[in-house]
Amino acid sequence: MPARVTAIRPLWAIEGGRITIEGTDFPVDGTELPEVRVGDRPARVVFASPTRMAALVPAGIGDGARVPVKIVGVAGETPYITLAIPFATGLHQVDNPIFDAQGNLYVTFSGTRGQQVPVSIFRVRPSGTRETFSSGVVNPTSMAIDPDGRLYVSSRFEGTVYRLADDGTPETFAQDLGVACGLAFDPDGVLYVGDRSGTIFAVAPNGRARVFASLPPSVAAFHLAFGPDRALYVTAPTFSSYDAIYRIDRDGTANAAYTGFGRPQGLAFDASGALFVIEALAGSAGLYRVPKTGTPELLLAAPGLVGIAFDPRGGVLVCSNDTAYRLAGPQRPLR
Repeated sequence: MPARVTAIRPLWAIEGGRITIEGTDFPVDGTELPEVRVGDRPARVVFASPTRMAALVPAGIGDGARVPVKIVGVAGETPYITLAIPFATGLHQVDNPIFDAQGNLYVTFSGTRGQQVPVSIFRVRPSGTRETFSSGVVNPTSMAIDPDGRLYVSSRFEGTVYRLADDGTPETFAQDLGVACGLAFDPDGVLYVGDRSGTIFAVAPNGRARVFASLPPSVAAFHLAFGPDRALYVTAPTFSSYDAIYRIDRDGTANAAYTGFGRPQGLAFDASGALFVIEALAGSAGLYRVPKTGTPELLLAAPGLVGIAFDPRGGVLVCSNDTAYRLAGPQRPLR
């Protein structure tokens, strides 16, 4: 039987992302592996077997391009991948970005510990125009929007959550919250704050905080999101080989909802209630959709991601430490 390409996974990628080509009888037993090309550029092969070859997407292909992937000398239908489009650069993002109801994107420049940067939060208009929004928060970490449309941001350096006015002016909302990271509002308008040392606080509308739940400490930011079941979902990367996605009931009881990721970071639910998680572990890094049962599906191959956000129309944006990318184009694998 001649060698043949039959499929490629995933259909979306960012430069450096690991894609896998599937097929039959790939010629991998010789002294040299067959060449893999993405568009017109050679790609570095990182795994090879007779039925699968994995390669890293090379640089310089072009933003938003839909490009063919080939194993030189192997027949079969040519599969295509689509590259995500850089939407905002020059950031220092450590958790999810966030969209408001008008489709404006808010992203942070978090800086090193204790660093007072010129701009803490940028606002990016739907057109892609970036503008200064707030300059008064040290180490802005996570953001959330309350039911009235007001933006909140945590400072992991100060252990404080700020509420921002329409002009970006910060007002202290709650403090003494440890290494304050992830933020999420429940349907009743109560704000939940993840302290990197292991505590989840519930903060009432008057700013009064109480301990809601306890989890193992994290070496990075806590990431929080409420699910359609009204439970709080949390990731908290550690130095462990595998980290859990936690589900916390309304009474504060925490259980591991899924334990298969190596370094899960940002997470979000789409309008249909599906859970999406960023995996940052090298070799399997990217954006995953997590089903209620079964194995998570890799949708976007990308190294170094930290966050995800859905815009008001359901469009998807992912973020590395320094760049926000839109997933746009003819393929819509998130549907």
